[in-house]
Amino acid sequence: MNLFMIHPSKRIIGVISDELKGKKILLGVSASVSLYKSLDFARELMRRGAEVKVMMTPSAANLISPEMFSWATGNKTVVKIGGKLEHVQLAEEFDSMIIAPSTMNIINKLAYGITDNNLVLTAINFIQLNKKVILVPAMHLQMWDSPQLQKALEILRSEGVEIVEPKIVSNLAHYPELEYLASRVTSYLLREKDLKGFKIVVTAGPTREYMDPVRFISNPSSGTMGVAIANEAYFRGADVVLVHGPLSSRLSPYSPTIEVESTEDMLKNVVNLTEKDFRIVILAGAPADYKFKVIRGEKIDSHTEVPSIELEKTPKISEYIRGKAFVVGFSAETVNNDDELIEKAKIKKERHGFNIIVANNVKRRDIGFSSEYNEVIAITDNNIIKIPKSYKTIISRKLLDIVREEFIKSKV
Repeated sequence: MNLFMIHPSKRIIGVISDELKGKKILLGVSASVSLYKSLDFARELMRRGAEVKVMMTPSAANLISPEMFSWATGNKTVVKIGGKLEHVQLAEEFDSMIIAPSTMNIINKLAYGITDNNLVLTAINFIQLNKKVILVPAMHLQMWDSPQLQKALEILRSEGVEIVEPKIVSNLAHYPELEYLASRVTSYLLREKDLKGFKIVVTAGPTREYMDPVRFISNPSSGTMGVAIANEAYFRGADVVLVHGPLSSRLSPYSPTIEVESTEDMLKNVVNLTEKDFRIVILAGAPADYKFKVIRGEKIDSHTEVPSIELEKTPKISEYIRGKAFVVGFSAETVNNDDELIEKAKIKKERHGFNIIVANNVKRRDIGFSSEYNEVIAITDNNIIKIPKSYKTIISRKLLDIVREEFIKSKV
């Protein structure tokens, strides 16, 4: 097809990833003041590979021009249902429907089958065709907390409708942050809640081992890989706790977190969680391997002293949980090729008793530490699986697919 025949807005499709390639999403927009955020949300879905078409209620169209959404998606916006039976046609043509924002009016009508609204009428057709429907509520907190709304949400959940809880700020149930919403919706569309019932501990980021109150040993880990794994597991329904050192990742963690500083702190928390029946431990963190043998209680005066330094090893977390959990280790190596990487990772897998080891080459400057990208090789007892260079959020999804499959097969 001639590039100039394509609507300019469609040129962004797949620029972040092709995760949603082939997915056709109908984005419903109702009359909340937050509806302007759905312009950016539509384009985030497109950047992940989706084809997006928008349907607005007439009331929403009074707040913002439908032409804005037509421009944003490159597809004509639907406002009124006419003789073409759009509510039936779109439900048959599209894979899923997301209503963002979803007002209390929309939610209650959908729960009780009141079809005087184009979004509700169309969503009911999606539900009856066993297609995914996702609601993104946004309203005042009093309305969100009302028993009437909560009962309606309970009815919809029982029918398989996915509810993305709002971000509570002051007296408002806000439209969620864009990155969170796009990531959560993507995970749900691709994997639903396939990790529900799994209890997972993830470590992330570096630790710090202090020489005096202001100087320490650490490493350039940002924590992005660990945060991405924890988020992905959380989106997919797992019970997740993220144990992390100081983070510099652009990603925000969404699961419950425990912040630590030293390697021993990280170890104690991981062991404690495994004793509480967290059966999967993913050691994506980069704890310091050494600590100072002598720790000064006061800052060393650099003008009068050059300290004599003696180091000792920090404890290895894997040694304390070996055989007590399904353990996924990470191996960051400086090697010249994949063969060397695999060889070193296999030795480390055997030495530490990992069920899976995930290896990456930190000699490369385009992946790994402090990068949004990674390229890894996952080694199980029976397979070697290479995941090509991708965003760490995508790597995390593929890694958890491997973890899920191997854990189910294991006797841990």
